[in-house]
Amino acid sequence: MNYLLGAFKPACNVLISFTDGKNRKQVPFKKENGQSVTVPLFHSQENIAGKITIEPMQGKKIDHNGIKVELLGQIEMYFDRGNFYDFTSLVRELDVPGEIYERKTYPFEFSTVEMPYETYNGVNVRLRYVLKVTINRGYAGSIVEYQDFVVRNYSPLPQINNSIKMEVGIEDCLHIEFEYNKSKYHLKDVIIGSGTNTHVETETLAKFELMDGAPVRGESIPIRLFLSPYELTPTHHNINNKFSVKYFLNLVLVDEEDRRYFKQQEITMYRLEETS
Repeated sequence: MNYLLGAFKPACNVLISFTDGKNRKQVPFKKENGQSVTVPLFHSQENIAGKITIEPMQGKKIDHNGIKVELLGQIEMYFDRGNFYDFTSLVRELDVPGEIYERKTYPFEFSTVEMPYETYNGVNVRLRYVLKVTINRGYAGSIVEYQDFVVRNYSPLPQINNSIKMEVGIEDCLHIEFEYNKSKYHLKDVIIGSGTNTHVETETLAKFELMDGAPVRGESIPIRLFLSPYELTPTHHNINNKFSVKYFLNLVLVDEEDRRYFKQQEITMYRLEETS
C-alpha cells in the first residue's frame, strides 16, 4: 500500500519566481477554485523575467525530453469550460533532453511583452495571463506547473468628455430630464448629475430611488454616485472577438399604476494610474 501511495507523489517540486517579485506590487487574484491569492502586477510592454527551480524528490531522478516555459494570454468562456483561446503565446526552451539528479535553476526572460488586454474575471468569461512550465517526459507523463500574474493597463484622461442628457416622460402629464456632467469615468470617479451564443449577463451594480410622490415643475434633484465601492473594470470592446464589458446608466419612471418607462445611456469606464 505504501508503495502505491508513493507512486502518485510528484517526482519533483517546481518553483516559478519573478526577478523583481519582492519589490513589485502584489494584487488579489481569484483562482478557478475560488481561492484568493496575491500575484504580481504587470503592464503591457514590460519585461517579464525570473527563474524556474526544479528540485527532484529525495532519491529520485527526472528523465525528460526537454523543458520549456510559456507565457500565455488566454480567454476561457464559462459555457465552454476547459477550452482556452490563446491570444498571446511566447515560448522559451530551457533545457534539451536529459536527466536531473539535483536542484537545478533556469533563468528566463520575455522582453517588452505586448499584453493589450487586462486580466478579467467575470460571470461568464475569464481572461488571464500565466507562465506555464512543462517538463516533457513522454510516456511517464509531463510535469506542468502554472504561475498566474495580473495585467492592468492605464488610460490617459480623455480629451473630449461630453455630458449626457436623458429624458423620459408621460405624454401630457410628466417630463423628467436627467443630466450627467460627463460620459467617461475612471474607476474611482463620482457620477454627478441632476434630475429626478450571443450570451449576455447583466448585473445591477447600484440602485437609487430619487423621488417618491408628485414632482413639482422645475424641481432639480442632485445625484452623486461614488464608484469606488464597486469592483469595476474598464470598458472592454470586442476583446479578441470573444467578449465585451459595457456599463449603462438606466433611468426608470414608475407611474401610480405601476407602469414603467425606461431610458438607457451607455457610459465609458477607464483606469487611471494610481498615485501613492
